Amino acid sequence: MDILKNIKPDGNEVKHLTKSVKEVLHRLNSNLKNAKVIVGGSFAKNTFLSGNNDIDIFVQFDKNKNISDKLEKVIKKSFKEYSRVHGSRDYFHVNFKGILFEIVPVLKIKKSSEAENITDISPLHVKYVKKHTNAKLQDEIRLLKQFFKANNLYGAESYIKGFSGYVTELLIIYYKSFNNLIKKVKKWKGKKVIDISRRYKNEKEVLKKLNISKIYSPLVLVDPVRKDRNAAASLSKEKYDLFIKLSKKKLNFEIKEFKLNKLKNYLVLEVGPLKGKKDVVGAKMLKAFQYIEMKLNENDFLVKDSGWFWSKKAYFFFKVKDNLSKKNKHYGPMIKQEAHLKKFKRKYKKFKIKKEEKRVYVNLPRKYTKSKDFVKSLLKDKNIKTRVKKIKSI
Repeated sequence: MDILKNIKPDGNEVKHLTKSVKEVLHRLNSNLKNAKVIVGGSFAKNTFLSGNNDIDIFVQFDKNKNISDKLEKVIKKSFKEYSRVHGSRDYFHVNFKGILFEIVPVLKIKKSSEAENITDISPLHVKYVKKHTNAKLQDEIRLLKQFFKANNLYGAESYIKGFSGYVTELLIIYYKSFNNLIKKVKKWKGKKVIDISRRYKNEKEVLKKLNISKIYSPLVLVDPVRKDRNAAASLSKEKYDLFIKLSKKKLNFEIKEFKLNKLKNYLVLEVGPLKGKKDVVGAKMLKAFQYIEMKLNENDFLVKDSGWFWSKKAYFFFKVKDNLSKKNKHYGPMIKQEAHLKKFKRKYKKFKIKKEEKRVYVNLPRKYTKSKDFVKSLLKDKNIKTRVKKIKSI
């Protein structure tokens, strides 16, 4: 397919990445004792897309005792600059030759039951995917990843709730090709259960044995590496339904470039994200975005369309009903509700009480008639200020 030519890394790109990875491994190994460094993620599985500049490195320790602190001492000796990212177990970011290396301390395990943290299983995921794919399947995985990215379905982070890279790989391993997957997805209805390695007798047993929190997702994809885990647990119904809907239309693989100049009729906010783990920072920004949208609607700046984009900076954008009338029609109780009617009249005794059909209302003066003025005031709200580093209307 022509699509594959555009998304599959060529020989030069692979050569550059491989050389950089080898140098990073050498630096780590030169300062490391009693631990093993391995490459992980899509680079190790050969399922990465062209232009991918993120590579996972796992450092395996025999004992889970202060391994983040131990790894930090090694990274400090190996690289001039790095950042420590807080999580269930802290890990590290190192920018090296234009590539972001995510260096993660894990416990060296032979089977998933020995894991003390979810990241401990990641090397086992790499082994499984490498064992169950070949060059053809790896290209099929690339097609599915591109499709998910083009349609905002890719990523298991809490602010996205889409399909993770591992889930993408498992779907292709199970359905054998991108086209076959799309054919099957068209027929998906309700909750879908997939047990790739047939670890259970049937679907009913899967739903019975897995914890209720793990089967809440509309897609239950039994992790072939750990049978009590749903690999797709973070997938939202919204993303699941969108995948089914898109499978029935002309397939789109083109990632649209975000352009501010195409948002001339929108209220646009430029956002500076907080520092920290991307998943946490993104979740906070999402809550700020949702809060602003809710408040716009509550104040009659009805949102017709909205969205947000995040790269180095983030942008929230809303298409709203603007330039409102100077007065707001505020409705009260039904006329026959005498007790409530008396309270309403007392509360608004300075205003003329009017009737519309079977209920009363008053015309109240609006504080804001323009969305920009309203949002300027809203941005001081702690529900927004505590969730972003900075935010302004542009």
